[in-house]
Amino acid sequence: MPKLPVLTPKKVLVILQKSGFEIDHITGSHYILYNMETKRRVTIPFHAKDLPKGTLLSIMRMAGISREDFS
Repeated sequence: MPKLPVLTPKKVLVILQKSGFEIDHITGSHYILYNMETKRRVTIPFHAKDLPKGTLLSIMRMAGISREDFS
């Protein structure tokens, strides 16, 4: 299993958009994305710092995407 990369919210947003997610709406500093095919909703905290590992794992779980897709 590959090591989890350190990513910024901007990079995570690009990865999720390539996976079929679209920005549904923005609430404060959080982007809410939705995938019409899988009917999944993902929330990304959009701050200037890198995402913590736990937050990135949670986003991966919500999106149904594996670690290999984030590498």
